Amino acid sequence: MSDTFFTAAPHWTWWILLYFFIGGIAGTAFMLASLMDWERVGSRESRAGSHESGVARTAPPLVRYGYYLAFVGVCISGLLLTIDLSRPLRFWHMLIENHTGQPMFKAWEPMSVGSWGLMIFGLFSFLATLSVLGEDWPKLGLLRSAPVRLLRRPGPGMVIAVLGTIAGLFIAGYTGVLLAVTNRPVWADSHLLGLLFLVSGASTGAAALILLATRRRLADHGTVSWLVWFDRNVLLLELLVLIAFLISLGSVARVYLSWWGLLLLLGVVGAGIIVPWLSERSPNHQPRVLMRSAALVLLGGFLLRMVVLLSSEQIHVIGSRVTGK
Repeated sequence: MSDTFFTAAPHWTWWILLYFFIGGIAGTAFMLASLMDWERVGSRESRAGSHESGVARTAPPLVRYGYYLAFVGVCISGLLLTIDLSRPLRFWHMLIENHTGQPMFKAWEPMSVGSWGLMIFGLFSFLATLSVLGEDWPKLGLLRSAPVRLLRRPGPGMVIAVLGTIAGLFIAGYTGVLLAVTNRPVWADSHLLGLLFLVSGASTGAAALILLATRRRLADHGTVSWLVWFDRNVLLLELLVLIAFLISLGSVARVYLSWWGLLLLLGVVGAGIIVPWLSERSPNHQPRVLMRSAALVLLGGFLLRMVVLLSSEQIHVIGSRVTGK
């Protein structure tokens, strides 16, 4: 039996569960918005036969909303982490030394690395949001200032997109890595948890953008079709990684021979992966079908994190048999 079964649970609350879910959406929504933004810019420059670095770019509505979603998501994530602290008003102690006022970074502590990662991603998602906000709020004087106009130029915009994407993907996968370094059953018994959360974050991020695009009519058919294609392939990858994750648990996987396993099978695999995947295979992407499919993907992503987090929290040992409370 794994020695992780004899460690005390950290008793994380639903605030952490929501952080895991929203953080994954925010990180991958930024990546997808950047891909759509710069693929469009590259295509335009290729057709024009020029690469004018001094010309300010414009972003389509779905790209702007993708950046907005990332920024709002990272703000909510920080708030959720702060609320979960025993002393929320001391949240800044994760970043600043109490006595010296100097930045505090501990590379050997996952919580410290995650706090800085969240702050860095928040910075780049804020800059990306600021760079496109003027297109929705053209009358705000601040958004017409020289520094903000600089953010709209291809050079700085590309730097923000690349570094923000790296930070966003880190946040999406970091939550799984954080669990993996916690000496608890299920969490510490596989090296695939970070990858599983990253792939799941990619599917939920795409689903969130599909939901926005179809509900608010923010994108053309080609863009929506690309998002659906991306989501369909990531869902298949998520299923494969989930199977590999369960296999890698070995005998520890027997903890899912319970209602947690039933929820994993029906809620995550069935409703959250297989049903949306089958729906998205249709060549005719009707808005109502896409919205229902995207909603199921989001539900499946949330349930995945709930099963992984709470099933380990409720494990205890009776003799040589492992059960759930």
